Amino acid sequence: MTVRKITLALQGGGAHGAFTWGVLDRLLDDDSLDIQGISGTSAGAMNAGVLASGLARGRGGAKEALAGFWRAISDKGAVAFNPYQSTPFHDFNKAWNVDWSPASIWLDVMAQFVSPYQLNPLDRNPLRDLLSEHLKFEQLRQEDAIKLFICATNVLTNRLKIFDNADLSVDAFLASACLPQMHRAVEIDGDFYWDGGFTGNPVLKPLISTCEADDIVIVQLNPTMRSELPITSRDIMDRLNEVTMNASLMRELDHVATLTRLVESGSLKSKKIRPVRLHCIADPEVMSPLGMRSKNNTAWNFLSYLKDAGRNCADAWLKQNRRHIGKTSTLDLGDFSV
Repeated sequence: MTVRKITLALQGGGAHGAFTWGVLDRLLDDDSLDIQGISGTSAGAMNAGVLASGLARGRGGAKEALAGFWRAISDKGAVAFNPYQSTPFHDFNKAWNVDWSPASIWLDVMAQFVSPYQLNPLDRNPLRDLLSEHLKFEQLRQEDAIKLFICATNVLTNRLKIFDNADLSVDAFLASACLPQMHRAVEIDGDFYWDGGFTGNPVLKPLISTCEADDIVIVQLNPTMRSELPITSRDIMDRLNEVTMNASLMRELDHVATLTRLVESGSLKSKKIRPVRLHCIADPEVMSPLGMRSKNNTAWNFLSYLKDAGRNCADAWLKQNRRHIGKTSTLDLGDFSV
C-alpha cells in the first residue's frame, strides 16, 4: 500500500462544520492517507482539535471523538433552546435555513442595537465547557502530535493570529470561533480576538512551511460561485457572508498557485519555495441552498444530514482523485466553482 502524505485545511462555517465531520470520517477510513498537519478556523479549528485529540486512540478513536463532539454540540443547543434550531417540520422537508424563524429574526434585529457586552455581561459561552471536555490539550502539545494551526483575527490590529500546538488553549479555539455579533472578543495575553474567518479561512502558509507533505486538501464550506444575482435582502446578506469568508482563502490560493507555476517553470529558483499540490473537497449543491442563519442550526437531524453529505462527497472525491495525490493538483483555480 502506497502511503500518501497530506495536510488538511478546514474552513469555518458554524454548524456547517458537520459537513467537514463527514469528510474527516471518510478520510479516516483510508489507511493510505497520512495526515501530517491541519489548519483550521472556527468550526474547522474545532474539528481539527477533536480529530487530533482522538487519534491517540487510533483512527477509530478519532471517529468516535468527532461523533461525540457533534452530538454534544446538538445536545448543548437543545438545552439552551437555540432559536436557530430547525423544527421537525423543517427536518421533514429538509428546509434547514430557518430564515423566517421569528425568534432568529428577532435576535438578528436585536444584534443591530445591543452588543454581546450588554446581552451577556458575564461572558458565558456554552462552548467553553464543551471544548474543555473534548480537547486533550496535553496531548496536542506533545512533540509527536499532528501539527495544528488555529486562526483568529486580532481586533485592534486587523492582523491574522495563528496559534500552533504550543499555544493551544480553550481560549484559542473560542477566539477562532468568536463572531462579534454574538460573543465578546476573546482576550489572550492582553490581545483581543474575533473569528479567524475574517483573515484566514483557513490559512495555508504554515502547512507549506512546516509540514513535509506537498498535498494540501481543502475542505470548503462557503460556496465560491453563484449562478444568480442576489436581489433580496436575505440573499444579499448570505452572499456577503460567503464572499467575506472566502476572501482570504481565494487570495492565498492564487498566491500559492502563482509561486508553484513559477517554480515549476524554472522562472523562480529558491530553496525556500517548493511546488505545492492543491485539492478541494466541497459540495456546492448541498451547501449553496443553505442560508447564513443555518450556520447556527444545531438540530441533530440537520447535523446528521450534513455529516452524511460530507462523507458521501469525500467518498466520491477519493474514488476520482486518490490516484492524483502525490502527483498532481486536482484543484484548477481557473475553474474554481465550488
